[in-house]
Amino acid sequence: MEQKKQKPTAENETLVVSRRIQRVSLHLSPVPRPLHEHDTQEQLGLFPCARSAKLEVETEKLSLYMRGKYREIQEKIYEYFHARPELQTPLEILKDEHRELCWRQMYGLIKEAGIRPLKYVVEDPGKYFAIVEAAGAVDISLGIKLGVQYSLWGGSVINLGTKKHKDKYFEGIDSLDYPGCFAMTELHHGSNVQGLQTVATFDPITDEFIINTPSDGAIKWWIGNAAVHGKFASVFAKLMLPAQDAKGVSDMGVHAFIVPLRDLKTHLELPGIEIHDCGHKVGLNGVDNGALRFTSVRIPRDNLLNRFGDVSRDGKYTSSLPTINKRFAATLGELVGGRVSLASSSTSILKVANAIAIRYSLLRQQFGPPNQPEVSILDYQSQQHKLMPMLASTYAFHFATSYLVEIYSQMKTTHAEQLVGDVHGLSAGLKAYVTSYTAKSLSVCREACGGHGYAAVNRFGILRNDHDIFQTFEGDNTVLLQQVAADLLKQYKQKFQGGTLAVTWNYLRESMNTYLSQPNPVTARWEGVEHLRDPKFQLDAFRYRTSRLLQSAAVRLRKHSKTLGGFGAWNRCLNHLLTLAESHIESVILAKFIETVEKCPDASTRAALKLVCDLYALNQIWNDIGTYRNVDYVAPNKAKAIHKQTDYLSFQVRNIAKELVDAFDLPDHVTRAPIAMQSEAYAQYTQFVGF
Repeated sequence: MEQKKQKPTAENETLVVSRRIQRVSLHLSPVPRPLHEHDTQEQLGLFPCARSAKLEVETEKLSLYMRGKYREIQEKIYEYFHARPELQTPLEILKDEHRELCWRQMYGLIKEAGIRPLKYVVEDPGKYFAIVEAAGAVDISLGIKLGVQYSLWGGSVINLGTKKHKDKYFEGIDSLDYPGCFAMTELHHGSNVQGLQTVATFDPITDEFIINTPSDGAIKWWIGNAAVHGKFASVFAKLMLPAQDAKGVSDMGVHAFIVPLRDLKTHLELPGIEIHDCGHKVGLNGVDNGALRFTSVRIPRDNLLNRFGDVSRDGKYTSSLPTINKRFAATLGELVGGRVSLASSSTSILKVANAIAIRYSLLRQQFGPPNQPEVSILDYQSQQHKLMPMLASTYAFHFATSYLVEIYSQMKTTHAEQLVGDVHGLSAGLKAYVTSYTAKSLSVCREACGGHGYAAVNRFGILRNDHDIFQTFEGDNTVLLQQVAADLLKQYKQKFQGGTLAVTWNYLRESMNTYLSQPNPVTARWEGVEHLRDPKFQLDAFRYRTSRLLQSAAVRLRKHSKTLGGFGAWNRCLNHLLTLAESHIESVILAKFIETVEKCPDASTRAALKLVCDLYALNQIWNDIGTYRNVDYVAPNKAKAIHKQTDYLSFQVRNIAKELVDAFDLPDHVTRAPIAMQSEAYAQYTQFVGF
């Protein structure tokens, strides 16, 4: 018989509250379990984390090691905007006002602060990316608008054009006198650039190209700077030449053309140019995205950006590259700088979110043991599990994207062929992996700050909305990961044919040999702390998983190709291939993190980075522990030890979390998120964030 429910009383409610507090207290200070004969003092020593000595971290040394030689140019940008509060983006701003403010921000940066980004695109790409990162910290729309002007519009002229184009346009682009656009995406074609429908037909009589939009699906769409400010555009279109065959024209593939959009003096649209506003967006409303339609727009033959293909006065086509596919690959290969910039900028946004959420979590107090003060919410294991692995990943991404910037800069200045494949694959993979991770993490950070994180003034909503499109432009993330998977399969084939592997893929030669042998049953059971925190074990585990995924993907593709054909087999294995690509990128990220730790000259900084690196590595292994268990790479006892060590490392990183966040060295007006609280109980917090 069902018992009759008792009415709640004040005494019962007090008991319930008391029990809840006791449970929380046990969560914070667990009762030590009895010592069993199979336990060791070393293992038990991992539990009383509070007795562990805190690492001493000198924030200035850590920050200097992270930011390096580009710190000065970033400080110059931060100081400029700090001194001009009228140029700081307010919380509530209408679309049109935001666009004009964003233009004034960029104009002031160029004309008043004297920042000239275009020369760095050519001479020192690393410095250019540092400028974009700093501008994006002020307002992500500003960072993107700078990228459109200098990396996309300016970069296309420099990288796809020849000397005549640089001589004519460089100064105007650099000084902002020639604001421009990058008109590649169409309404019906985004990722499939070879499917673009806009056409540029050569007229040998007038020595001009005629640009046309043949259908509504060919309208250039989402073009940054087009709706309001752009005066020029790099327009990507199929180059059509007169021919003597039945078709009457020959399609030479997609090329880029400089097309004037507006009169330089009146700013009115030129004949044949139709511009529409794409309107209010989910985010980045400081960027004026527009749509472009061309109707018999005539441009001089010299406006063809002719580095990889040219048309003579009599209509003859010449190129050093023999096929449309090779010319197309070379053209897109010169535009990977946008992906490099997005990977770096996404990491910067993740730093801002980390700083806000962790600083809040250090000062926000909730619950505590009976008759004792409430404790910081970052002392809860659940909060540590949300934020500490994320902080470790942020550091890992910083060093990985710094490496990407470094090899991209080497490629642009030395033109070394061996770096081209490395930069192409790594930029695609890091852009996809980092932006996807940051997008998810922004929501986690908002949640970690509770209801206060939902206030717009605390920036999570703005950051999340502005960053969201990072997963799509400069290459859809799913498409980019497929490029990485395709590169891996190509390298896999070359490995067994005795070919040379690109630098980033060198590890496959050894790790594939390891994978093809059985896991060692002895090392699979090793669970000592020294072993688990050994970089060799961590990196071997990452690479083993990648090699396993690669070999099994190759087998599955070969099997399904027999019945489904190449396209069908690829689609059948698509999720497998995406996991393979992510695993490879994680291996590269860890390798660069380990390398950076080992190179650090300062002992205390190196110890802190080693701790963070260990957390990143073991947390990633634990997140995919099923894979390692399924193939007996990790025995059950070792899996438990990895989990335990991850908990321990999360606590240790929590102890230096403030120093780690402070080392990002972000300016106050970037990270000051009030998490607005009115009562006197939060006076310490409001003082901390700068009220």
